[in-house]
Amino acid sequence: MALPPTVVFDLDGTLVDTAPDLISALNFILGREGLPPVPLHSARNMIGAGARKLIERGLELEGRAASTSEITRLTEDFIAYYAEHIADGSRPFDGLENALDELTTRGYRLAVCTNKLEWLSKLLLDRLGLSFHFSAICGADTFGVAKPDPAILQQTVARAGGNISSAIMVGDAGTDIGVARRAGVPIIGVEFGYTDVPIAELKPDRVIKHMSELRDAVESITSLPQSNQLK
Repeated sequence: MALPPTVVFDLDGTLVDTAPDLISALNFILGREGLPPVPLHSARNMIGAGARKLIERGLELEGRAASTSEITRLTEDFIAYYAEHIADGSRPFDGLENALDELTTRGYRLAVCTNKLEWLSKLLLDRLGLSFHFSAICGADTFGVAKPDPAILQQTVARAGGNISSAIMVGDAGTDIGVARRAGVPIIGVEFGYTDVPIAELKPDRVIKHMSELRDAVESITSLPQSNQLK
């Protein structure tokens, strides 16, 4: 008996608009270091590669160089602050819960594959009442690799009880496109996430503007013969 298809989601910028709390935490760290805050609207596209990279990008904006050990210290402080404020302003993107319910009703298995730490990802989804939708929630520390390394997607699908040959990735940025392509998985790009390159320019298999379009995008892929899905 064939396993049901697995739809794997990125988290920040795909499932949840986390920018308000991430940038607030970044600005807490920058302010403590005597640096000016980063405006939310211009910092959204800095998100997506994990906390450490966000700290590095925030410092780079002010021309501030930092040692590896200093970045580590700042990242630890950032995570501690962020965990306390993880759902202050973060909210699911419009239409998300209906979209997840539609996919579940149609028999799809759902999972999360993110470059956020696993415990932070679970904490956020718990706070927002979303965790129950997912068979697996995996982060950059779950398997010791991060996107775009295909192993994180492959192992997330396996942990969810799915098969990589019938998986679909949903994401908002280049790391999501990269991990999907390297794993041989079709990718649906969302236009409302965090990326400095418009998602359509990265050539995902489908592009959606709103979560209400997700079910049709997924089913348009799963209705194709496997050999045609990435063409």
